[in-house]
Amino acid sequence: MKRNPNMTLLQDGYLFPEITRRKNAFLSNNPEANIISLGIGDTTRALPTCIAEALADSANALADSSKYTGYGPEQGIGALRNKIAEVIYKHSVDANEVFVADGAKCDLGRLQMLFGSDVSIAVQDPTYPVYVEGSIIQGVSKIVRLPCNSDNHFFPDLDSAERTDLIYFCSPNNPTGAVASREQLQALVSFAKKNKSIILFDAAYASYIQDPDLPKSIYEIEGAKEVAIEIGSFSKLAGFTGVRLSWTIVPKALKFDDGTSVHADWNRLMTTLFNGASNIAQHGGLAVLEKNGWQAIQEMNAYYLENAAILHRALRELNIQVYGGHNAPYLWARFPGRKSWDIFQYLLEEFHIVATPGSGFGDNGEEFMRFSAFANRENILEATERLKLCCGAELL
Repeated sequence: MKRNPNMTLLQDGYLFPEITRRKNAFLSNNPEANIISLGIGDTTRALPTCIAEALADSANALADSSKYTGYGPEQGIGALRNKIAEVIYKHSVDANEVFVADGAKCDLGRLQMLFGSDVSIAVQDPTYPVYVEGSIIQGVSKIVRLPCNSDNHFFPDLDSAERTDLIYFCSPNNPTGAVASREQLQALVSFAKKNKSIILFDAAYASYIQDPDLPKSIYEIEGAKEVAIEIGSFSKLAGFTGVRLSWTIVPKALKFDDGTSVHADWNRLMTTLFNGASNIAQHGGLAVLEKNGWQAIQEMNAYYLENAAILHRALRELNIQVYGGHNAPYLWARFPGRKSWDIFQYLLEEFHIVATPGSGFGDNGEEFMRFSAFANRENILEATERLKLCCGAELL
């Protein structure tokens, strides 16, 4: 049996396991080091009680034969699909267009399977690695990188962009923390319509947008349902990184070039390869979208945004260029002339802080580090104190 040749095209290791490997190697020689992780975007706050209780009640019900449930609908429990359409989208999408799943990353992989290998794709650069590496595994050979930097406000120059079948777009962006404006998203939708492309819109961090003038969904843009699929997640919305729950919106108006329904094909793929998200997790998701749960997660998101504000101020005080951190949980800090893995190693060895090297997100990420606000407040404050010890000179 020959190995899948596409696997040989991947970089040596996925970004985040490589960070863990380097951190563990340092700890093996420095076991007393108190590492503060501002790297991986993993939530740290405990779940609100009302949500945890809903998860527990759903699990306990499985021990009662009169309440036991087995397989649920592959598309998700009807009540949850309705709640997502109501609470998240204010009924701008139909509940039948909502597909509940076990994680945004998982659905990105299934979407790559849906569209197959004979497609071209465009990604922002820097970009979330799964868009590229999942496509490579699938056998996609044409990958167009759209430079996003401070000069273009981290939004690609669509006037010079090459036409592709699929366009991956993330807002609020991972890793840069940039949030696309209404005008920018309108330009993106118009570009997709002109080129008959499909946008895969990653809205995993939409709950952190506080500015009412900034769109939380691609479907706030007229015509988007004809060209866009949107992926959302409970991971960052509600601290479900370990619970695993997400959704994908596939509008019925979205068609392939022969007029067939993308929605119908997605439903066929999901019912063939997926048996539905955990019933327990889905009942937790319902609790998130009830009044008490919704209020609780707003407070949780505000906590992480305050973390981002603290980090942003500290980095600016060190005369470090920093982007993001407003309406987004990530900060994108620049260290001119420095290799990002060198900065990673310096922060780890000298300050026992882990951040994410920007080069792991693409060539336009070199000289940058991504700092995550998903940490406990005491760790955020301690990290800022450690950074201040160097007065920024060594970092720059």
